Amino acid sequence: MKKIGFIDYFLDEWHANNYPQMIKNFSEGAMEVSYAYAHIPAPENHISNEQWASDNNVQLVNSIEELIEKSDCIVVLSPDNPEMHEELCELPLKSGKRVYVDKTFAPDKDTAIRIFKNAECHETPCYSSSALRFATELNHINTANIDKIYSEGPASLEIYSIHQIEMIVRLMNNQAKRVMFTGSLVHPSYLIEFEDGRTVQCYHRDDPQMSFVLNLIDKENKCEKAVIKSDYFRNFIKALIAFFRTGNIPVSHNQTIDVIAIRQSVITAAKAPYKWIEIRK
Repeated sequence: MKKIGFIDYFLDEWHANNYPQMIKNFSEGAMEVSYAYAHIPAPENHISNEQWASDNNVQLVNSIEELIEKSDCIVVLSPDNPEMHEELCELPLKSGKRVYVDKTFAPDKDTAIRIFKNAECHETPCYSSSALRFATELNHINTANIDKIYSEGPASLEIYSIHQIEMIVRLMNNQAKRVMFTGSLVHPSYLIEFEDGRTVQCYHRDDPQMSFVLNLIDKENKCEKAVIKSDYFRNFIKALIAFFRTGNIPVSHNQTIDVIAIRQSVITAAKAPYKWIEIRK
């Protein structure tokens, strides 16, 4: 059985609360979360790290070094605090053990490049992704015929833009050139222009019941609507298990850097609506 170690900012958050059982179920018991490390005590209104460990039958360790030593594979969580990823990844990515880094991978492009450089220098297999990349609805799309995408999704720009952008980068498979923020902080929307001239328009609404929806316009001006209803977390965890088994990464580092560069530019553009913001190469 492969023993997985969780590194988190604090442990009582949705991903840490749900991934252990998913990993055990979808690996048919071949993998389990055995160790966990939390960087800070749990904030108010969260259960303590000690209680989380007890509830999940996981050993809480005192240091990242101890977790690395005991674990076969490592997951760096902190999904809503990407500013912590460089620090939390520093030692795991020097270990040579297989490491998954949760979304959002990094707060900006420079940090993303540094994190991956650390992994590459130490020959540590790693990747990062939003679970939405693994939505079944994306698999049948003829990406070569996409001309334009209108994308919709729920929740805040800062935390949830990663999900729409992840799907867009997978589907467009082209370097983004610039972005323009066209909405408001209450109703964020923005344009992404790619180097080949194609564009994507994204919209957020602060409604947790809202589905992710992609309207795909092809080169013949026909529209295909993809409403994301598949169990993308199941697909995501299965891809994670396959990575831990083989070491083959399912998402290229370059695409993850592109995702982060677009997100960084969108957040910058929100401070200056209706102006093009170039994405630094």
